[in-house]
Amino acid sequence: MKNQPFIKWVLLVVLLLAPIYGLFLIKEMIFNGGDKSKFPTLEVVSETPIPEFSFVNQDNEIVTNETYKGKIYIADFIFTTCPSICPEMSRNMAWLLQRKLSRYNDILYLSHTINPEYDTPEVLKAYATQYETDLGADLSTWNFVTGDKEEIYEIAKSYLCSASESEEEDSGGYIHSGFFVLIDTEGKIRCGYDSNGNPIGAYDGTSASSVKDLIVDVGVLVSETKRKARENEK
Repeated sequence: MKNQPFIKWVLLVVLLLAPIYGLFLIKEMIFNGGDKSKFPTLEVVSETPIPEFSFVNQDNEIVTNETYKGKIYIADFIFTTCPSICPEMSRNMAWLLQRKLSRYNDILYLSHTINPEYDTPEVLKAYATQYETDLGADLSTWNFVTGDKEEIYEIAKSYLCSASESEEEDSGGYIHSGFFVLIDTEGKIRCGYDSNGNPIGAYDGTSASSVKDLIVDVGVLVSETKRKARENEK
């Protein structure tokens, strides 16, 4: 028992020094070129950036790659008369993504219609306004675009999505992927990993859990982007 004061003194020293050592390790990692491979990152799904495009949004404004240059954005494919997944995707975009990601200053959103013959800018404006009114969607960061059908279907492939006309019953005349696709500041598709460490590719826009994964991964991408910006400034 006579060693108890000594043991207590050792424990006290350990408790006092542990936070200091932890801060030292963090400092080494951030400021002294620690092992950057230990920082969380996302998979680069496509080494080739999204190709050049030009569409018209709900405000009759031209939207091109320059609109998203140097920005992180989330893209999907919908149509306003969709009888199935599109309303849910747009709700999740407005209510889950925009609301949760509003902490970041420059996350943008891009929804392409796959039925441009019907979805004119005016129709898209009414559709967008519905989500602004009902769910508080921020249309200043969210473009709903229309244009040439073949160009839209072709750009869908670049996002690793499908879009086509359909004769299937209850399809509304069209079928498409229900994905949210995450694009980095270089125009490349990025994604996180599943529980087995495999890249997930894209995020199910109809699944609340998948959208929550996307929210987390956007945070990872934002941090990665800021780290690269700091490194380029050195």
